[in-house]
Amino acid sequence: MRGFALVAAIAALALPMAAQAQDAAKGKQVFAKCQACHSVDAGTNKLGPTLHGVIGRAAASVDGFKYSDAMKNAHLTWDEATLDKYLANPKQLVPGTKMVFPGLPKEEDRQAVIAYLKESGAS
Repeated sequence: MRGFALVAAIAALALPMAAQAQDAAKGKQVFAKCQACHSVDAGTNKLGPTLHGVIGRAAASVDGFKYSDAMKNAHLTWDEATLDKYLANPKQLVPGTKMVFPGLPKEEDRQAVIAYLKESGAS
């Protein structure tokens, strides 16, 4: 009976990890919409700043990137909830942002991109 309980406990831990890996894989596909302007590589800015290390980072804090005044004055920290709101509608969360992307209306797409950012070493 103990063996079964151990197997069940391991399986219970593995399921969320497998789900997150699936989300990250989907997120990589959705991120294709973002990669024209953003990179997940450290120190690689494009039209937008690198998203490497974005989770937990203060907005407008990547050295060498020229942010809009709106983003500089937003005083945001990019946690999962804030990223979700921003990815849903960037101009609603930060009016005056330079980001022209209209957003990701589907919550599952936003959550997948966030999972990808976390898995890709961006956190």
